[in-house]
Amino acid sequence: MQIGTVKIDGRLVLAPMAGVTDLAFRRICREHGAALTVTEMVSTKALCYQDRKTPRLLELAPDEHPAAAQIFGHEPETMAEGARIALEKSGCDIIDINMGCPAPKIAGNGDGSALMRDLPLASRVIEAVVKAVNVPVTVKFRKGWDEKSVNCVEFARMAEQSGAAAIAVHGRTRAQQYSGCADWDAIRAVRQAVSIPVIANGDVAVPEDAVRILEYTGADGAMIGRGALGDPWIFERANALLETGICPPLPPFAVRMDTAVRQIELAATQKGEHIAMLEARRHVNCYLKQQSGLKTFKNRICTLERLEQLYEIVEELKQTVSEE
Repeated sequence: MQIGTVKIDGRLVLAPMAGVTDLAFRRICREHGAALTVTEMVSTKALCYQDRKTPRLLELAPDEHPAAAQIFGHEPETMAEGARIALEKSGCDIIDINMGCPAPKIAGNGDGSALMRDLPLASRVIEAVVKAVNVPVTVKFRKGWDEKSVNCVEFARMAEQSGAAAIAVHGRTRAQQYSGCADWDAIRAVRQAVSIPVIANGDVAVPEDAVRILEYTGADGAMIGRGALGDPWIFERANALLETGICPPLPPFAVRMDTAVRQIELAATQKGEHIAMLEARRHVNCYLKQQSGLKTFKNRICTLERLEQLYEIVEELKQTVSEE
């Protein structure tokens, strides 16, 4: 893919997920084949008001390029200033605008997917950000607000005309949140309607899904979100399937658990052990989603407070789980 002046050496993108795609998780996914990573979304108002915690979300690893910083908001001037700050703080290669988040606290304030209900305002936001920064600007949005107002094709054309260098489309409406099935037909219609790169998003849970969504929609790239939780190998396995037609197996259980530990160690280095261990309760259990019969271990993981506890549980898990 070529997004403006930025070359992406691959077709698979790690989706931005609030509270999930921190620096540690992005590094792990990058090591396993994600061609582009995107930060958690950051509020341009928080950046403009110099909130002390927000810039931390924009930190990139030294080798994490190309990478995008995702911003959200709905006021053109604030978005423009926030984009400049995000670029300065992160050194990112791309600015991505979130116009798809369905969370009530985001959409309810006129941000995220709420902008799909006001195309003129969305256009002004995109134009303002494009003028404010010297890197490509991309936009992530949804199929529509609800089934009665599916406007992703019209929205995509507007984004292209407003200066977006690429777009990512989630095949669900705001009303669906993350339930039901993603509409790949809607994504295909968007791909046929614009000339800029289109990244397809929605229901890529296994490597085979990445191949199918690319073939079915004709999209330039596939964005993987929840499918990568606890499974960063989905990227390298899907890459192999795209290149050779053969999907390699998951690595051995012990290797997967060592990767989980490394992710949490990286998080602890960035955020401190306390925060990292709270987040580990979710992340480490995601690494166990391929295994059954581990309820006791999963319950123990949900009470993690220190790295030493994680090391102990992982060693016990390695002795308990037998490889076929």
